[in-house]
Amino acid sequence: MEAALKVVQTINMYLSDYILVVLLVGCGLFFSVKTRFVQVRCFGEAMKLVFGRKDQKQGGQEGGLTSFQALTTAIAAQVGTGNIIGACGAILTGGPGAIFWMWIIAFFGMATIYAEAILAQKTRITAEDGSVHGGPVYYIMKAFPNGFGKFLAGFFAVAIILALGFMGCMVQSNSIGETCSNAFGIPAWIVGVPVAVLAGFIFIGGAQRIASVTEKLVPVMAVIYLAGGLVLLICRAQYVPETFAMIFRYAFAPQAIIGGGFGYALKTAVTQGVKRGLFSNEAGMGSTPHAHAMADVKDPHDQGVVAMLGVFIDTFVVLTMTALIVISTLYAGNGVLAGGAAEGVGKTNMAQLAFALVFGDNVGNIFIAVCLLFFAFSTIISWNLFGRINVKYLFGDTGVKVYSVLAVAFIFLGACLSNDLVWELTDTFNQLMVLPNVMALLVLSAMVSGSREN
Repeated sequence: MEAALKVVQTINMYLSDYILVVLLVGCGLFFSVKTRFVQVRCFGEAMKLVFGRKDQKQGGQEGGLTSFQALTTAIAAQVGTGNIIGACGAILTGGPGAIFWMWIIAFFGMATIYAEAILAQKTRITAEDGSVHGGPVYYIMKAFPNGFGKFLAGFFAVAIILALGFMGCMVQSNSIGETCSNAFGIPAWIVGVPVAVLAGFIFIGGAQRIASVTEKLVPVMAVIYLAGGLVLLICRAQYVPETFAMIFRYAFAPQAIIGGGFGYALKTAVTQGVKRGLFSNEAGMGSTPHAHAMADVKDPHDQGVVAMLGVFIDTFVVLTMTALIVISTLYAGNGVLAGGAAEGVGKTNMAQLAFALVFGDNVGNIFIAVCLLFFAFSTIISWNLFGRINVKYLFGDTGVKVYSVLAVAFIFLGACLSNDLVWELTDTFNQLMVLPNVMALLVLSAMVSGSREN
């Protein structure tokens, strides 16, 4: 197990330190220029589409989703443990400056996810039963209509099934089990039982039930977390300016807080921002296009700009709140991490420690446990949907039944077992998904630039 862990960690190091940085930033920059910075130019339009028009939230085509349901399903996948534990891990390893690089990857990622949503809309199919299916496997086949395309589509499908459908859900349920155990003293396996059962019930209802749950759950969980974070920041208001200063200062001089030479420290800060940024906002990974493909919109451009808001809300709102909470309490004002790593402080308990410093141990632990329960559970059900679409592509309806049973079992096991190898393997397959997805995006870039308003 230890030998396998080292091998996977080495693979992840090369993928995240070199390949992902070039691919994600390069792809985001390419589509930003190609679309004349659609993330800036059409941001107001996106806000109006989501919050200013009631018809975005009413009814959808048969077998599909409304634009708002597609967005909340995508956000449910994006806003998970990556926004709390992932952000904390990036800060702990790469210093507060890693958040700056998360912002950079998210800014360019908004253009990437715009392209993903448009291609998912343009290449989706409608099955005989009226259900709508779309996602990277369909636009990969469009980009490479030959044996190579079939291989890439199959490679992507297997990677997303393993990364999100199985191991990713284990990671999410493990976070639920650990935080609930710390907050309430309940054994993790007892927490795993209702989580797995409830998830299984929602899975049975298919895309429509998942969308119905996420459109109600996502706004509630976001408001609860942001409201709690805002109260904490008011209590720590005097340290907020220092918090922002640390994010920008340590983005370019991280060696002062994480040690090592300048080159090593800067690379660590950047790669942590890129890797954890990908895990958080999922732009370029090829997961959320499955939801956006099912949206009932008049023009693919409409869902493209709506998709951008998912990245914005995930990173610039929710993840940034986590960063401000942690840095303003544990780093600013001579916090326990002001001089670097401290004993007993890890990525899984940083947010709880931050809240505990302001509200006390009980309130802090319980608040984070409840928020993480919402975040992780919503991610589980959305990721299961994305995996299911790819299982059906590979194996048909029979494979979906087997997949659903296995997925519930993995959710329960994840709540009971903590395994570093599972976390690392999840990162590996997340990163491998990027390769065929970005290749197809670039090959089909003309279809993106040909969309309305571009």
